Amino acid sequence: MHARLRSGEIIEAFLPNPGRMDEMLFPDTELTVTRAVASATRRTEWTCVGLERDGEPILLDTHRTNDVARHLIEAGRVLSGWRIAGAEITVGRSRFDFLLERGRQRLWLEVKSCTLFGNGTAMFPDAVTERGRRHLEELAHLRQANAARPVVLFVVHSLRPHWFLPDYHTDLAFSRTFLDVRLDVRILPVAIGWNRDFSLRDETRLLRIPWDHLRREAEDRGAYLFLLRLPDARVLQIGRPDEFDLNAGWYIYVGSAMAGLDARLQRHRRRRKHVHWHIDHLREAADKVVPLPIRSSRRQECDLAADVGSTYRLAIPRFGASDCNCPGHLFFAGPTSPLDDPVFHNLLHRYRMPQPRL
Repeated sequence: MHARLRSGEIIEAFLPNPGRMDEMLFPDTELTVTRAVASATRRTEWTCVGLERDGEPILLDTHRTNDVARHLIEAGRVLSGWRIAGAEITVGRSRFDFLLERGRQRLWLEVKSCTLFGNGTAMFPDAVTERGRRHLEELAHLRQANAARPVVLFVVHSLRPHWFLPDYHTDLAFSRTFLDVRLDVRILPVAIGWNRDFSLRDETRLLRIPWDHLRREAEDRGAYLFLLRLPDARVLQIGRPDEFDLNAGWYIYVGSAMAGLDARLQRHRRRRKHVHWHIDHLREAADKVVPLPIRSSRRQECDLAADVGSTYRLAIPRFGASDCNCPGHLFFAGPTSPLDDPVFHNLLHRYRMPQPRL
């Protein structure tokens, strides 16, 4: 990643975090970077340690997460009574972060770093993780051969959330496995806080998991936002004789599929297909697309369109709204991607991270 020092110098820094972090890495975000120890294998001179979000320091360096977990265990702040007997232990096809012991008991521990949170809820992952899903399955298998219930410790790098959920919007397969293994694997989401110098604060809080909410909502249905970019201005023809002048830039389309949501979004992503919906015409002209599912058991398409319309300009009247009374479901976001707009992410979080219905 590139950053500007206070001196004005532009630097390239290594960000040791595999997540997308779309909701945090905005232009002009204040970062904390450190000089790295010179190495023949290292390409960049700087490392990004963290950033400030809404006045709160957030650690981004996932390489430090295991050190945090070790400190919490050794200080008795989590898993009291257990001691660390080994680290980076290979079992089968996976390598787990820690092996703990208490007397003759052994306990396998996997550690995950969580920086996705909003509206009082933390979620993991922020990108599809087949590796993470496989870890859950293999830990559940270890329970069958060991009396101690394996643990996944989710280190949430903020004290603001009160709830924890798998991100079923982004990774439905991981979320369903999360549900399936809950009796064999202990899920331990722990919120921590950081001082401005990225020293660990004393407070630690265990987050609640709304299991009933997760069982109800982690399904292949709901609403969605579909982002598209037109590389240049053009006239879009929808049927005959309707033609519309569209500016170059980013557009936000609001839709829903109360069954087969993933298949609907896969269809929208394809350029070549039989033209059926209004959005198909626009997709043929777009050079970039970003699907954003919002899984829910409730129909939210029109409410979502109204909220998007309160921030972004309606692009074409009645577009995508032939079966409802909305003014339209297509909105113009301008020359920059909505993913670079904090206002857009706040809107997305309101729908993806609502107050759990218990």
